[in-house]
Amino acid sequence: MQTVVLDTNALLMPFETKLNIDIEVRNLIGECRFVVPGPIVGELKRLENKFSKVALSLARRYEILKTEKTGDEAVIEAALLTSGYVLTNDKELRGKLRKLGVPLIYLRSGTHLVVERF
Repeated sequence: MQTVVLDTNALLMPFETKLNIDIEVRNLIGECRFVVPGPIVGELKRLENKFSKVALSLARRYEILKTEKTGDEAVIEAALLTSGYVLTNDKELRGKLRKLGVPLIYLRSGTHLVVERF
């Protein structure tokens, strides 16, 4: 089964765009498990966004993966550990992941998710 690593903006996405990421991702890649790097939970706790509390509760529905690193580096570490996809809209992070050959899922045109494999 494929793994999908969620970063902070992926967890905010359902509330900002009204997309159900569980359904949308499964439509793209089939059955999968979602994981959230531990530092992302802390990031959501500190974030000043009107959706941060509901995004935090969403994050807690998924498996929390312990990582040694923080921020974007924690997402990269989790992706490499699980050989998984990363769901993110962070352009800088996507660039780093492309260089490492990590498959991506991201929002296009604000309406739908797309997959990018290498």
